[in-house]
This record gives sequence, structure tokens and C-alpha cells, in this order.
Amino acid sequence: MEQAAALRAGAFSAIDRENLAEEIETLGRSQLSSLVSAWRVVLLHMLKFDHQPDRRSRSWALSIRDRRDQAADVLADSPGLKRRLDEAMVRAYRGARLDAARETGLPLRVFPEECPYSRDEMLTRDFPIDPRT
Repeated sequence: MEQAAALRAGAFSAIDRENLAEEIETLGRSQLSSLVSAWRVVLLHMLKFDHQPDRRSRSWALSIRDRRDQAADVLADSPGLKRRLDEAMVRAYRGARLDAARETGLPLRVFPEECPYSRDEMLTRDFPIDPRT
């Protein structure tokens, strides 16, 4: 808080540059981690939706919608992340693939090593589910 106050006051000699730089980097990593986490769940449910059609559920579709909204909020709050979207998607898919194998009981090799979805598909694909499920 002191560093923010000094920065706002223009008291640049009072700023601990190393500490301030570290705080900014930590915030950036935290926001990237939030984005990756949200997209990981989206991709996990997409993989499960595609590889277990007999188990599709309304909760998967709702989870996808919820996490898409969460990711959109992170990006709105941190527009600087836009240059790291490809990196975020790679990280998210790497985890989603492992989660999908663990949660479905299917062999890891069933799930492609590289993400089979485009970013646009991840963010906009519709998941129609029978409302009775």
C-alpha cells in the first residue's frame, strides 16, 4: 500500500523498484493462473462431452458456461493477458487432458496430445443438453 501511495504521489525516490516489480509480476502470474484454471475446466468438460457421449450432463454444459464467464471476467480485468492467450490455452489443455483421463478412466492416449479445439471453438461452441438431464 505504501508503494502504491508513493507512486500515486509521484514520490519516485520512495519507491522500492524491485519490490514493486515483483508485486506486478506476481499479480500477472496470478491472473494468468486464474485464466488457465477456468479454461482447464472448459476443456476438461469438452473432452468429456466428446469422449463420453452417453454420460453428457447438464452440469457439464453449465460448468462450461460458468467458466467461460469467469475467464471473460479475468480478461476484462487484465487486458494485458491478451498477448498470452496461446500460452494459457496450451497450459489449460495440458492439465485438462490429464484430468480427463483420470476422471473418465480412459487411457491418456485417447486424448490428443495437442488441443483439438480452436480458441474460438473453446469459447463459443454450443453444448445442447436435454433439459430433463
